[in-house]
Amino acid sequence: MTSPIILVIDDDKNHAEITAEALERVGCRCHVATSGTEGLDWLTRERYDIVITDLKIYDIDGMEILRHAKAQDPSVEVVLITGHACVTSAVEAMQKGAANYLEKPINLENLRTLVKNLLEKQALSRDNLDLHRALDKRYGFEGLIGETAAMQRIFDIMAQIAPTSATVLVTGESGTGKELVARAIHNGSRRREGPFVPLNCAAMSGGLLESELFGHEKGAFTGAYRKREGRFESATRGTLFLDELGDMPLDTQAKLLRILEEQKVQRVGSNDLISIDVRLIGATNRNLSEEVEAGRFREDLYFRLRVVEIQIPPLRDRKQDIPLLIKHYLEEFQLLHGKSELTLSPAAQKCLVELPWPGNVRELRNVIENLVLLSTNPTVELEHLPSELIGSAVALPRSAPSLSAGMSLRDAEKLLIGKTLEQTGGNRDQAATILGIGVRTLYRKIKEYDLR
Repeated sequence: MTSPIILVIDDDKNHAEITAEALERVGCRCHVATSGTEGLDWLTRERYDIVITDLKIYDIDGMEILRHAKAQDPSVEVVLITGHACVTSAVEAMQKGAANYLEKPINLENLRTLVKNLLEKQALSRDNLDLHRALDKRYGFEGLIGETAAMQRIFDIMAQIAPTSATVLVTGESGTGKELVARAIHNGSRRREGPFVPLNCAAMSGGLLESELFGHEKGAFTGAYRKREGRFESATRGTLFLDELGDMPLDTQAKLLRILEEQKVQRVGSNDLISIDVRLIGATNRNLSEEVEAGRFREDLYFRLRVVEIQIPPLRDRKQDIPLLIKHYLEEFQLLHGKSELTLSPAAQKCLVELPWPGNVRELRNVIENLVLLSTNPTVELEHLPSELIGSAVALPRSAPSLSAGMSLRDAEKLLIGKTLEQTGGNRDQAATILGIGVRTLYRKIKEYDLR
């Protein structure tokens, strides 16, 4: 087992070394810093389990150490050492994320007990995180659902890039879950405590889009009655998600490129540059390489955005995930709407799996919510599905390549009845309804064609 590693920051060198020695005797590894600047330098080079810092340091105080430590790693525990007069400040620091505080002179036994408790709490939290990651690896990543090889590859990429600050481009058809991917990456990053700010670029004209992105000064244009910060400023120390950025005008693209390169933004109507600290995740349902070829998207911006690209497959290409998604959405909407447990018959589920789903996961989610809200039976049968879905499912066999010109009517009828029975899971009443014939006629045809 790896020994826990602790950073002790105190401008009283003797006090710092005594604190470190007391913890090393119980199996901890300690680094000692005798100034705030040295402490911040250690924090950028090493990952610590616990930081113990004096609240009053001559160059950088403990509150600043706390802020930097938590920004670097939100799981780190920070303990403040304070004189009696600074207890109020220490309590304020605890409200901002510090684990605890100790008054000088430190009781070394109390210090060891506190560190032991914090390490146990940390170990439990990390065990729970490992468990969730194991479950996510099998069934999803931060709300994404999928066990197909394509989705598992996406989860692997997301796990690798989430802790970094790399710019990410998420591509895929509408409804595939591009914003879910962006939120999952944000939640798995060191910026998770910061804001996640989404903006749909296709929903705004060029002028309004620039005002939303960059902000504006009072009087910058007609209707600008007050100063307003843009989405870049709002997303500082967090993530900005630009959806449908393939629809962004070329002149706005040029300004976006400059911001990404300089990490500075200029409000509309201002000459001042404002420093920002933002991770950008972009998404589009367009083929940006084709947009570049057509002159509708800047090539330099395309390459700047495409540091990492995640391509989400359409739902029709990962049918194996549909039963998992159905189960997930049934449970979600039953809980949300206070409905009793609902299940799908094998025929109904088979129908949903075989559909082309042009609206992808979003469309499936809406269908399941509709079923939860409107179903009056505990089991959803094929005939309970929306009529347009059943029509789509029945259309599939008719366009199947096995039905072709030159085939006899007898063979075509036999094939169509067989496919419909297969589609309904052998339910003859449902098959007769879909085929538009009587049940007795269907029984006779089954016997005539020897369909079992």
